Amino acid sequence: MAKKDPEQLIVKPSAENLAAAAKAAGKKGPPPVHLWNPPFCGDLDMEIRRDGTWFYLGTPIGRHGLVKLFSSIIRKDGDDYFLVTPVEKVGIRVVDAPFVAVDANAAGAGRDQAITFLTSVEDEVTAGPDHPIRVARDPETGEPSPYILVRANLEALIDRKTFYRLIELGAHEEREGQSWFGLWSGGTFFPVIPSAELA
Repeated sequence: MAKKDPEQLIVKPSAENLAAAAKAAGKKGPPPVHLWNPPFCGDLDMEIRRDGTWFYLGTPIGRHGLVKLFSSIIRKDGDDYFLVTPVEKVGIRVVDAPFVAVDANAAGAGRDQAITFLTSVEDEVTAGPDHPIRVARDPETGEPSPYILVRANLEALIDRKTFYRLIELGAHEEREGQSWFGLWSGGTFFPVIPSAELA
């Protein structure tokens, strides 16, 4: 039996309907997914891996335009992720975060610094009070996982190469009687690691 082209797999009715609805809804700017309350239509066999790769029916989605379209209609309700249109809401799996920040540029310096992130689906967001950076630490290894809030309650995992570049822009600040190493952006200091752990 001939193996199906991964991009042909995507044209299943539900995925096709979602893509068409997302395209129609996004014609005048970002789709207002937070305003839509369609019925839940079940789960779709779609997964976003930790590296930002989207899979449908176990096969990577190779068309960047389609991934970007689907990424525009993601919503997180509680701990669960959905693709939402005005008429349909389907569950998808997200291994870590729905987006990956693949680059960052800094303007200014010190407390006046502004760090703008670019995601793999071309969202641009500048860290600040409305778009905080947070760092989760693995309780066993201490390995940091840094995130930037992109929109609503959807975060991007900051990829390793970008995070290491940002560390060069870091500074030490006192927070609640403890010295922290972190990043300034948009007038806000985002703690990354206690200074003592860098000694």
